[in-house]
Amino acid sequence: MNLRMLAVQLLLGLALLFPAVGPVRGQESPDVTRRIVHKVEPSYPELAKKMNLRGTVKVLATVAPDGTVRSVHAMGGSPVLIKATEDSLYKWRFASAAVETKEVIELHFNPQQ
Repeated sequence: MNLRMLAVQLLLGLALLFPAVGPVRGQESPDVTRRIVHKVEPSYPELAKKMNLRGTVKVLATVAPDGTVRSVHAMGGSPVLIKATEDSLYKWRFASAAVETKEVIELHFNPQQ
């Protein structure tokens, strides 16, 4: 079997195991407690476009007192979309705080937008 075809089938299978749907792209969840100062929209992966993949990625971001994102842990969503979400979140900046915080963030992907 063609290696490319096998990769697409594997990703489709993973997408079925971890379904996530949502109509709006780049919208943060109401669980965010610190104000977002600078937000970078995630790039929509080429493979996801070809697969017409839509969905929501939910992550737990550890935010340092200075507002930078220290780490991102995926809590749910398509593996195809998680990497794009992580890459964009490391570019986000939050308002400063006295202590490190954990923020639950959801980003929605839709190939039509």
